[in-house]
Amino acid sequence: MEVLVYLVPLALGLGALGLAGFLWSLKSGQYDDLDGAAWRAIADDDPPQAAPKKKLGSP
Repeated sequence: MEVLVYLVPLALGLGALGLAGFLWSLKSGQYDDLDGAAWRAIADDDPPQAAPKKKLGSP
């Protein structure tokens, strides 16, 4: 039971650190455009490339 003296403050500290990181990310605008990243992932920006041409006489 003596280990709880160390584990409880450690757990509270890690929870506070996670909460501080989350609040920082909210304040810095990390969650402003949630749909933009999804559309950028499926957007087809590059034109399709043509297949390489075969040389005459090659199998």
